[in-house]
Amino acid sequence: MGASLLSRSPSLDVASLSTDLFDFALPPHLIAQTPAEKRDHSRLLVIHRTTRKLEHRVFSDLPEYLRSGDTLFRNNAAVLPARLSATRATGGRVECLLLRPTTEENVWWCLLRPGKKLPVGSKFSLDDEFSGTVLAKDAEGAARVGFSTRQGVPITTIANRIGEVPLPPYITRQHTDEERKTDLARYQTVYADRGRQVAVAAPTAGLHFTPELLHQLLQNGVGTADVTLHVGMGTFKPISAETIDSHPIHREIYELPPATQRSLFPPLNGRRIAVGTTTVRSVEAFLQKHSAPLVPSQAHVDEAGIYLFPPCSFRGVDALITNFHQPRSTLLCLVSAFLTPGSTDGIGWLREIYEESIRLNYRFFSYGDAMLIL
Repeated sequence: MGASLLSRSPSLDVASLSTDLFDFALPPHLIAQTPAEKRDHSRLLVIHRTTRKLEHRVFSDLPEYLRSGDTLFRNNAAVLPARLSATRATGGRVECLLLRPTTEENVWWCLLRPGKKLPVGSKFSLDDEFSGTVLAKDAEGAARVGFSTRQGVPITTIANRIGEVPLPPYITRQHTDEERKTDLARYQTVYADRGRQVAVAAPTAGLHFTPELLHQLLQNGVGTADVTLHVGMGTFKPISAETIDSHPIHREIYELPPATQRSLFPPLNGRRIAVGTTTVRSVEAFLQKHSAPLVPSQAHVDEAGIYLFPPCSFRGVDALITNFHQPRSTLLCLVSAFLTPGSTDGIGWLREIYEESIRLNYRFFSYGDAMLIL
């Protein structure tokens, strides 16, 4: 999976950072295949940036590190069970992943497998549940599909009833009916807005929160502010270019309600703590364009095409809760930048942190453990 963290770091060229700097070898057994028995029983690595001190805790200890007046900014996007199985007219199996709706009724952009056997005009179906027709394809291989359903119900209604949770490809276990029930509940934050099923991947840093933990934080004077980022498949796309600045960053729609906008600007009573990289992208994309909140009643809806990597700085995030990320990923770039804003020193430090975490058997990726960067 890449060069070992134990090997010497590649030379650092600030002008054009090598993607190899964000590569590391991860023992396969550390890729979490299932969630922790209880959400807040996952481990929590606490990183103090000013002192470079590390603490090894559990997520339920989070209230010890937050203060009255702090605000948790969190992505309330809900995950749609967007993976549908069907067959072609020839009998071949089709896997259809709903990516995002178009402005047309029951027409979605989808990923189809096998895509090459489904050219424009092809049809696929599942019994009397639905049928799909490939209307167009884009340059990246996504297909625009028109769906016909029984009684004309939205395809999302079908997906919520029979669809599979779009788990990341590194979760390779068998997906039984019992595990489907677990994934439907656990690959979703407890604060997800079920009216906003706009994510094909969970904002995983939020998976560690329980209602009880959120209540405790509220009692301690910690506020919350919601954003909605439409998490797409681009979050899993590794950097294939030789240098990170050559990578075309993925774009995702985000929404900030008026109250969240106001929470980003003075007067601030405490720290702005982002839950997850999707929240960071939303906040920083908004502040890149606005130096003050919009009209109080106006939500801000835009597209986040922001690419955060060293040595960038951050305008609206004072602390970050995040999981352990994949090698050669834009998320790893973001975290290394946040460790030491305005410099590239965080790259080497993150490599050291990950090496320590691997040695201590932290669990990685979506269902894995978390870190708190203060």
